[in-house]
Amino acid sequence: MIRPARPDDLPELQDVERAAGLPFRGIGMDAVAEDDPPAVDELAAYQAAGRAWVFADPDDRPVAYLLVAIVDGHAHIEQVSVRPEHARRGIGRQLVEVAREWAQARDLPSLSLTTYADVPWNGPYYERLGFSVVPEDELSPGLRAIRAAEAAKGLDAWPRVVMRLRLGSGA
Repeated sequence: MIRPARPDDLPELQDVERAAGLPFRGIGMDAVAEDDPPAVDELAAYQAAGRAWVFADPDDRPVAYLLVAIVDGHAHIEQVSVRPEHARRGIGRQLVEVAREWAQARDLPSLSLTTYADVPWNGPYYERLGFSVVPEDELSPGLRAIRAAEAAKGLDAWPRVVMRLRLGSGA
């Protein structure tokens, strides 16, 4: 079940993030697997703003989560993570749909995210959901800043892209 994140969920979201990173180790992307999850205070800011959702198991424990930001007047998926043992069940797709609906309800023209171009559960997955790669020369200042922050963390050791899902005619 998808629901808004609660303050008591936030430490669990960090655990979800750590678990979701483990499959990257299996494809030689150890730096991604070891990347720290967002701090609780960062998660709390999304939660307090109503831009954090969880997919909870039958015991109401988060097994996946989604964070959405607004970047240069567009919705941006800051993070979507699913515990590996719950992957391949459509949970990520459902969370992305929540982000799309949230953005459309606010008349935002598009939904973006950054991801690894060649990792099967990243770029190719989002392409199947209707996202397309945004050429580097079309990135807004906010998206450029996100990419620069990712590069500073060493996450650009593998091909990384911005992808966008257009939501309206002005995107």
